[in-house]
Amino acid sequence: MRTAIVFIIGLFLFGCGSEGISPADTAYVFQQPSNFPPATYTFENNPVTKDRFELGRALFYDPVLSADSTIACANCHQQVRSFSDPVHKFSKGVNDVSGFRNAPAIQNMAFQAHFFWDGGVNHLDFVPINAITSEIEMAESLSHVVTKLSRSDVYREKFENAFGTGEVSSQKMLYALSQFMNMMISADSRYDRYIRHEGETLTADEAAGMKLFATKCSTCHATDMFTDGTFRNNGLNETFAQDSGRARVTESADDRGKFKVPSLRNAELTFPYMHDGRFRTLQEVLNHYAHSVKESETLDPALKQNGALGIVMTDDEKAKIILYIKTLTDRNFTNDKRFSNPFLN
Repeated sequence: MRTAIVFIIGLFLFGCGSEGISPADTAYVFQQPSNFPPATYTFENNPVTKDRFELGRALFYDPVLSADSTIACANCHQQVRSFSDPVHKFSKGVNDVSGFRNAPAIQNMAFQAHFFWDGGVNHLDFVPINAITSEIEMAESLSHVVTKLSRSDVYREKFENAFGTGEVSSQKMLYALSQFMNMMISADSRYDRYIRHEGETLTADEAAGMKLFATKCSTCHATDMFTDGTFRNNGLNETFAQDSGRARVTESADDRGKFKVPSLRNAELTFPYMHDGRFRTLQEVLNHYAHSVKESETLDPALKQNGALGIVMTDDEKAKIILYIKTLTDRNFTNDKRFSNPFLN
């Protein structure tokens, strides 16, 4: 990420200092974009280093984490699409088993308090456990992954470089994966350069879309994260027999049909959309909010004003909002070689 986007080069959050970091290592220092809220990740427990980052990078792309060594994290989270899955509506796990939700993008994870569509995990260190142990994803156990990694001279050396000991453990593995994901900061879009006064401009239609977005979309897609991090029922279904959403975690009827509000950063790239991948285009998404919102007991109040369902938008307004959303596309992030497959380099 270019140094122009950072607030202070080498800034560590939560009191982690930058003493002893050489200029060559600044690419592996967590850097806080000036227009972002403070990170939520507990860096005091797991400060970023190049060796730990590189270990996490290797693990992210290595199918050894799955039971049959066919599925890596990167199978469902591809860099070219902001680490989402551009191929499948529901991503495929071991033995070609299909999941039941669309794989969300991995970006700006250090700033999130809840993970997955239903918020079933509230700390990044524990996110990979779900994928590794899920029967419909990697179908593996942490202990067996540790056993497999321990057999590898390459991985024992990587753990030695990263943690000062060649002993492989699940905690170190999860720490390394968190370091890799924490560094996945997408904050260098045209929007970011415009809002930080870095010489970027918006077209008249994009600027109009920005104003329309503020009045019609920003209740949920708030702040420069473009999500308020809440769980909402956005009117996709009248009943929730197939997927009750947040209620799967809370077991509360009040949460039936509610899903985490996704960030719209890189939304141009992260189709298909919604938790079930039902929409292929941003046009379809806006058409839903304008014409197809369904009533239910937990429908978000923002989508039910004065007895009417949805958000009033003309075709021209939709087109301008889409142009504005596309200014959130960060090609420097999706092309950043730090996050590419190390086994292909």
